[in-house]
Amino acid sequence: MYTANLIDAIKLPFRKEKGLYRSFYSILGFYPHNIMYYQEALMHRSMSATNKTGKPVNNERLEFLGDAILDAVVGEIVFHHFQRKREGFLTTARSKIVQRETLGQVAVQIGLDKLIHFNSTTHTHNSYMAGNAFEALIGAIYLDRGYDYCMRFMQDKILGNIINIDKIAYKECNFKSKLLEWCQKHKVEMSFEQEESRSEDGSPMFRSKVLVQGMELGKGRGYSKKESQQNACKNALHRLKKGNKVYETLIQNKAINPEET
Repeated sequence: MYTANLIDAIKLPFRKEKGLYRSFYSILGFYPHNIMYYQEALMHRSMSATNKTGKPVNNERLEFLGDAILDAVVGEIVFHHFQRKREGFLTTARSKIVQRETLGQVAVQIGLDKLIHFNSTTHTHNSYMAGNAFEALIGAIYLDRGYDYCMRFMQDKILGNIINIDKIAYKECNFKSKLLEWCQKHKVEMSFEQEESRSEDGSPMFRSKVLVQGMELGKGRGYSKKESQQNACKNALHRLKKGNKVYETLIQNKAINPEET
C-alpha cells in the first residue's frame, strides 16, 4: 500500500486530480486504480452530465451495485460477529447498518458529502444524497479493487471507527411509528395484512404487508408479528425516501394532496 507522501511519485492521468486522489486516500486508506469509477460515484443525476455519446453519467448504476455489495459485506461481518444469533436478529442488524439514514451520517463523517457534484438550484443536498453516494462509493471500490477491499474498508474504516456494530444492532428503531407519523402528516390511512407460517426449523414465521391508502408499500418478515411489521414499515420508508414515483402514484390515486408533498 502506498504511503501518503508518495502521491507525487505516482503517474496520474491528470495532475490536477492529485487533490482528488489525496481526498480518496484519506477516506479509503488506499489510492484508487481507476479514478473514473470514483468520479462517477460522486456525480448526482441533477448535474445532467453526459458522456461523448450523449449517454447520461451519474452514480445511480454504481449505487445499485454498491447496495448489493454492501448487503453481502455487512451480512458477512454481522454473521461472524454475532455467532450465537438467529437469522432474524442478523437480518435486522444488517438492515440497521445499511439503512439510508445511517449511511448518510457515515458519508458526512468521512467527508464524502463534500465531494458530491450536484446542482444546488434543482436539488437539495441532504443525507439521502450522501447515503446514495456512499453506496455508489462501495460500487466503485468493488469495480476498482474487488470484494476484499470493500470488506477491508467497511471493517477498518467504518465499523472499526465510526459505527459501533453492537450498539447499532441492539438499538431499538421504531419504523412503524415513523411511518405512522408520515401517514398522519399526509392524512392517509395505514393498515397491515399478515400471515403466519413455519420456518424450516419449525419456528413461527410471520409475514406482513403494510398498505398506505390501500397501496402496498412494503413487505417484511420476522419471528413475531411486531418484527415483521417493523421490517415491512422499514421497507416502506425506504421506498418513500428513495424517489418520487411512490408520491406520484399516491397523488394519482388522490391519496395525498399534491400541495402537502
